[in-house]
Amino acid sequence: MKYTGILSKNRFRTVLAIMFLSFFCLGNVFSQESFPNGSTRGNTEMTRNVNGLSVPNVGVNITQPRTGEQMAFSVQVLLLLTILTLAPSILILCTCFLRFSIVLDFIKRSLSLQQVPPTAVLNGIALFMTFFIMFPVFRQVYDKSFKPLSDGTITIEQAYKEAEGPLKIFMYNQMGTSESGKRYIASFMNMAKLPQPNTLADIPTYVIVPAYILHELTVAFKIGVFLYIPFIVIDMVVASVLMSMGMMMLPPVQISMPFKLMLFVLVDGWGLLTQQLFNSIVK
Repeated sequence: MKYTGILSKNRFRTVLAIMFLSFFCLGNVFSQESFPNGSTRGNTEMTRNVNGLSVPNVGVNITQPRTGEQMAFSVQVLLLLTILTLAPSILILCTCFLRFSIVLDFIKRSLSLQQVPPTAVLNGIALFMTFFIMFPVFRQVYDKSFKPLSDGTITIEQAYKEAEGPLKIFMYNQMGTSESGKRYIASFMNMAKLPQPNTLADIPTYVIVPAYILHELTVAFKIGVFLYIPFIVIDMVVASVLMSMGMMMLPPVQISMPFKLMLFVLVDGWGLLTQQLFNSIVK
């Protein structure tokens, strides 16, 4: 018991000594006297040459229109923002992008391909082909509508009419030479209770746009059917051969897909498809 008490006292004294030495060392470290001679002392004060960060004031003033011109301008800005919001839909539906995207998806399905090429790649191909074919139309819209509007020489109404003209001409040229296009135009004119048109100026825009969309869907599906025919023949031949050999558990797609790919590559399928799509748009 005596030895235990003596040991506990010695431990307590040792701990006190260690704590004292630690506080003494830390005090010397954090004290200014501990810096060696010749060292530079720090200073936290800012000089007068240092400028503070300036944050500009941003304010928004909302006032009621006092004249008819101010009210009309507000409505014009609202309509312009609406058109910009619908720009992707206009690009898809009022150009040849709809036909290209559907045909490319048909060729992917007819080749029995699931992941290659990806849908984003096919849409990118269709988009750049659309820009290539529609460039003259976009150029006319820029020269007659956008640039004069940005220069302030025409109003928003005039810019809309100037931009509407080249697109209407393009859509009408795609439908004017086909029976289905004329039928769709006549159908929508009857539903709108309008007289049959004699010229393009007699067809309003809200009539020619849905007629053009249905026409493009019809043409794209017709092209897709023609693309399916040779690949369906290959599938039928492969399936009949497998049935005659008794391999009914083997999926015919696994055997027919390499043959379809070889046929598509040998005939330069992408080049022929692109050329024929271009010829179907540019008469």
